[in-house]
Amino acid sequence: MGTTIQHHRHHFLNIKRIVTYFLYALIPLALLHYFLFSLSTCHSPPPHPNNTVPPSPPSSQGGGRVVVVEHGGQRCDYSDGRWVFEPRGPLYNGTSCSTIKDGQNCMAHGRPDTGYLRWRWQPAQCDLPAFDPSSFLRLIRNKHVAFVGDSMARNQAESLLCLLATSEPPDLVYRGSSSSNSSDGDGEGDGDGDSSSKFRRWVFPAHNATVSIFWSPFLVKAMEKQEARGVRHNRVFLDAFDERWTSSLGRTDAVVLSVGHWFLLPGIYRENDEIVGCHYCPELNHTDTGFFDVFRKAIRRALREVVDAEKEKVVAATTFSPAHFEGEWDKAGACPKKDPYREGEKVMQYMDNEMRRIVLEEVAAAAAAAGDGGVRFEALDVTKLAMMRPDGHPGPYMYANPFAGGGGGGEGEEMRVQNDCVHWCLPGPVDTFNEILLQLMMRGR
Repeated sequence: MGTTIQHHRHHFLNIKRIVTYFLYALIPLALLHYFLFSLSTCHSPPPHPNNTVPPSPPSSQGGGRVVVVEHGGQRCDYSDGRWVFEPRGPLYNGTSCSTIKDGQNCMAHGRPDTGYLRWRWQPAQCDLPAFDPSSFLRLIRNKHVAFVGDSMARNQAESLLCLLATSEPPDLVYRGSSSSNSSDGDGEGDGDGDSSSKFRRWVFPAHNATVSIFWSPFLVKAMEKQEARGVRHNRVFLDAFDERWTSSLGRTDAVVLSVGHWFLLPGIYRENDEIVGCHYCPELNHTDTGFFDVFRKAIRRALREVVDAEKEKVVAATTFSPAHFEGEWDKAGACPKKDPYREGEKVMQYMDNEMRRIVLEEVAAAAAAAGDGGVRFEALDVTKLAMMRPDGHPGPYMYANPFAGGGGGGEGEEMRVQNDCVHWCLPGPVDTFNEILLQLMMRGR
């Protein structure tokens, strides 16, 4: 009996030992699964259409990323961080600033929620100082800052004007239209039919400081929205200057380039007097080449042209700012969110990441080629912080009181209104672009 009990006890101990070993073996496997799954879910980019992973963006060295040397030698990448609640709110509002484009004046147009006004960007490695209008005006005393690009460049320029106006109101000294290769609309669904709003210049008299807006949605020469077989295409000349802005480079001290969304529209591309491809042109007998390479060539050509201007200046290229359409542009609820995305809640889309990567790489290459010359290149990397703000767009409030007339829908019908889920309300997230711009400009002092 004793032998049998001892045998069973020994057998039980062996089983217990095996179970214990098995459980211990499961722990590292579980941890490995956790880390692999978490990292792939939260941080991996979406797959490339050809099942290849796009190359990583360039490092913070060499001007390829937004890097600022803080006091004490701390290096900070402002492109990585999160949005945190800020109860103080913005420096200005929709009634105190007179330069807000009507379509971005969300407060005056009756947007009922105000939470979108009370968030600030918190970088992962440091603090981003609040915008100081007096410091910016001192930096640009006797200088000329030019914003060049599409309506996103205009959006950022008007944000800067509102921020600076809290210290000194500007005077509008020029307002005019462009030459014949411009169209009446701006192509991005913001309802801007006034071509004279595309070329404007303001002066801050006490500082003799100038801020200008130049319309150039491709940075190179283009004929916008040209009719071809019943379809409107943009004709882009990749080897030609856009003299509407390049002719002023000798009189500018800082240039902010911002383009992207127009490249998504149907386009025909020419180089050396030949058509080299097109984007979304099934009705034409041209090779569909997409727009990534065209976007890269346009950025590269613009940066090279700035260098050839033979004048010391700061050149900042703003990376792609994603749209946030969740529904049809003409129905209520196209961009309905009222809060920023939390970290890990939103993954950057492949196209947004590619557009961002191209700007970072081209700025890094231009900075390396310039060396210690008179032009300093910086990347204003805003793609992630913009991606995380689906709440910051005008939505239906691009027009005043959009639901006052019932939106055209009868009982049981869905409300039909136009939505802007591309541009930013003023005040809004685009103010952060200029907080970072100030830090970039201070870096070179």
